Amino acid sequence: MSTTTTLQTAGDPTGEPGAPQPSDGLKAGLKNRHLSMIAIGGVIGAGLFVGSGGGIAKTGPAILLSYALVGALVVFVMRMLGEMAAASPNSGSFSAYADRALGRWAGFSIGWLYWFFWVVVLAVEATAGAKILEGWIPAVPQWGWALIVMVVLTATNLGSVASYGEFEFWFAGIKVVAIGAFVIVGMLAVFGVLPGSDNPGAGLAHLTDTGGFMPNGWGSVLTGVLMVVFSFMGSEIVTLAAGESEDPRRAVTKATNSVIWRIGIFYLGSIFIVLTLLPWNDKSIVDKGSYVAALDSIGIAHAGQIMNVIVLTAVLSCLNSGLYTASRMAFSLGERGDAPKAFAKVTKRGVPAVAILGSVVFGFAAVYFNYAYPDTIFSFLLNSSGAIALFVWLVICFTQLRMRGILMREAPEKVTVKMWFFPYLTWITAAMITFVLGYMVYDKDNRETVLLSLLVAAVVLVIGVVRSALRRRAGAPADAEAPADQGPLTLVARTDR
Repeated sequence: MSTTTTLQTAGDPTGEPGAPQPSDGLKAGLKNRHLSMIAIGGVIGAGLFVGSGGGIAKTGPAILLSYALVGALVVFVMRMLGEMAAASPNSGSFSAYADRALGRWAGFSIGWLYWFFWVVVLAVEATAGAKILEGWIPAVPQWGWALIVMVVLTATNLGSVASYGEFEFWFAGIKVVAIGAFVIVGMLAVFGVLPGSDNPGAGLAHLTDTGGFMPNGWGSVLTGVLMVVFSFMGSEIVTLAAGESEDPRRAVTKATNSVIWRIGIFYLGSIFIVLTLLPWNDKSIVDKGSYVAALDSIGIAHAGQIMNVIVLTAVLSCLNSGLYTASRMAFSLGERGDAPKAFAKVTKRGVPAVAILGSVVFGFAAVYFNYAYPDTIFSFLLNSSGAIALFVWLVICFTQLRMRGILMREAPEKVTVKMWFFPYLTWITAAMITFVLGYMVYDKDNRETVLLSLLVAAVVLVIGVVRSALRRRAGAPADAEAPADQGPLTLVARTDR
């Protein structure tokens, strides 16, 4: 027996136009301030603070080009996703759109791959946070801190979506204030006008005075792209969270329109400060970390501990958002019949408790593997999820190519956010992502990651295609495209019983 469940955004109970509310059991507990900070914080991960030193050492000042190239990719992908999400806010985001535009196999595959990515991230971030906390309070073992952090944030997510939003508001707020202060103080020091600074203030000289702006050639810029691309993952979270907000369409539009300045200030701005305060080949950038080295050069006391607090905040923010994101994707898959039906059940508070617990159980297992089998099982999990971010972006490109036609045919007035220079820029973005994946195969340091990720993706894809074929053979609809008389705010999820 085949049943059809229609997921659509209903009008706001208050009667205010333009403020859709979810009708799938989830509650609109996220306020506009929550969504704004989630959008801003989504592009600031721990990788920016921890991993940028290695990229600078490999590429030199030209790492700015690497960040700019990846930043442009993210801007284009977010614009595509924003076009679809503004017209049809949904907790499954790009997975639900791929389901409709490309077929059930596509939504199933990318949804599960994205879930897998985030539950592995849970283990990585829990371990990173535990290392910092153990350094402060060594009486509690590292595994104990990882357990405590996971339990606390699981409880937060189980409470209500408002609890998640409030925690993320403050986590992201700390990151934003920290980077904003770093950019302002650093800029003053760069030009020698910061009172009491130990840095001589060389202006822009360090961008070219040690081997030039591109000391290691154009190839190093591409290597830099591979080193920084994964620190941008998370910018798409706001489109999942928008479905539980007071005004999804407004939130998505605002987040999409602001992504350019967010990347410009937080990534390019902060890395620019590091590169102008210190020569790119200064050993302290790698030994201490780029931000700590920059703060030390100014003479900021206890720079290392200050940065530890900021990194811990970024880690907790990533954990909090990772658990939320994984659970909402699992919920959406359950709604569409591509995951256990229990994942689609919500509590009285509108929280998908089973989806949250299912995600965190895998996260706990990954944490255990990180301690028990770091060089075998966990290494496989880490490498096999490493390139999934790029797969997600590529699927968003192809989905948007199809969805534009569907949306314009059914209700063009709902397309309030449009991808620039469609379809040419969409195709160019897809080509750029494909090139990066190809270069990863060529690069020996990234080859294993992309090949293992492709292997896992192939397995999930085969399962998705086989499921669609079996549904078709059984007489059930294989695709999730809604009938033409259903507007773009309707996503049809068919469940075979």
